[in-house]
Amino acid sequence: MTLAPETTGLKIQLRLEDSWLTVCELAQLVPGRGVAALLPDGRQVAVFLDRAGRTYAIDNRDPFSGAAVLSRGLTGTHQGRPFVASPLLKQRFDLESGQCLDDETMRVATYEVRSA
Repeated sequence: MTLAPETTGLKIQLRLEDSWLTVCELAQLVPGRGVAALLPDGRQVAVFLDRAGRTYAIDNRDPFSGAAVLSRGLTGTHQGRPFVASPLLKQRFDLESGQCLDDETMRVATYEVRSA
């Protein structure tokens, strides 16, 4: 059975330490595009939905420029791994591990995501 996201009422939640935080509704996510959400501690997270229906969350702050822009980046795959490219300097970040694909010394935090 296939469920249309706009009819499910599912919420996207991120794991923060020992609890889950609801950040948006699944219906608000567009495959291939990101959204930014504010965390309780003031940090921002970038949430993505890929075309296969998988969700990812990483820090929204680009470590190269310091700007909170990764949610506006272009998504793609490299060797089967999903990534987002920063809209500013174009470095690519693996959406599963947070590792920068263009500079192995850089990484962004990732978050466990679930639909509930």
